Amino acid sequence: MSFKLPSLIDRELWSLVDESRAFYAGRPAGRGPGNREELLAFRAGSAAPAECDPRPTAEVATALGRSVPVRIHVPVSTPVAGVFLEIHGGGFYMGSAAGSDVRNRRLADSLGIAVVSVDYRLAPEHPWPSAPDDCETAALWLVEHAEDRFGTANLAIGGFSAGATLAVSTLVRLRDRRVTAFGGGVLQFGTYDLAAKTPAGRLIADEYFLDAYAGTTPDRTHPDISPLFAELAELPPILIVIGSEDILLEDNLAMAARISDAGVDVDLRIYPASPHGFTGHATPMARAANGHIDAWLRARLGTAG
Repeated sequence: MSFKLPSLIDRELWSLVDESRAFYAGRPAGRGPGNREELLAFRAGSAAPAECDPRPTAEVATALGRSVPVRIHVPVSTPVAGVFLEIHGGGFYMGSAAGSDVRNRRLADSLGIAVVSVDYRLAPEHPWPSAPDDCETAALWLVEHAEDRFGTANLAIGGFSAGATLAVSTLVRLRDRRVTAFGGGVLQFGTYDLAAKTPAGRLIADEYFLDAYAGTTPDRTHPDISPLFAELAELPPILIVIGSEDILLEDNLAMAARISDAGVDVDLRIYPASPHGFTGHATPMARAANGHIDAWLRARLGTAG
């Protein structure tokens, strides 16, 4: 078996490389904020989320005596076949459930599923464990109420960047509670070593968002912060999506290896000529990746193709 990177990439994707490279030629990679002031300025300067039609409903999910706001999209013209718990990205310090509205509306209508997005608390005002507490709250609320509310107990979870990190943490927490209701997890370019203890983790060791999120926690290898160090056995099947040009590629390769070694079914998809966040961009590579994600979720949630 060859472990060279090209051997891990679907051959059909190579035909999309030139268009992908052209798209990113004028979009140099940026860096995150270097301190708290820059972080707050990044947040203040972010554009308002795009609206979708129809708009989602905003509700409050409650479990374990905790509450968290959620936004719920349901398909317009079909019964709900499954429920996807979506966790937005943004480095743990930016973003919102509303920022995922357009993407989640497409998922709801394309797959015939309800999409529930979590408005978890953000760092630095609310460092760990605020965000994973909120995500766990939403997940447990769905476990209790999905069948009555949506007519289905078919559940999956997923996230984008920081949301992928939180999705893994949520699945580990549920496993520790012996809750097995979620049938799969979609992890799009998450960061899994926030402690800078592995070669992959050290590539982003100077990013301020790590300090903002981990706060004063003395050991950032805590598995709830850095899922790469978690016990990963007995998780549901996992799909990992990562671009070959993403600084988090090595971290995702390491996470895929650890998940596989734990005996969990993992589907690793690597997309050439693609940087961090590529599935949100208007490229043929992104369309291919989102098509793969849709197909994977259909298989896990039992939705029609």
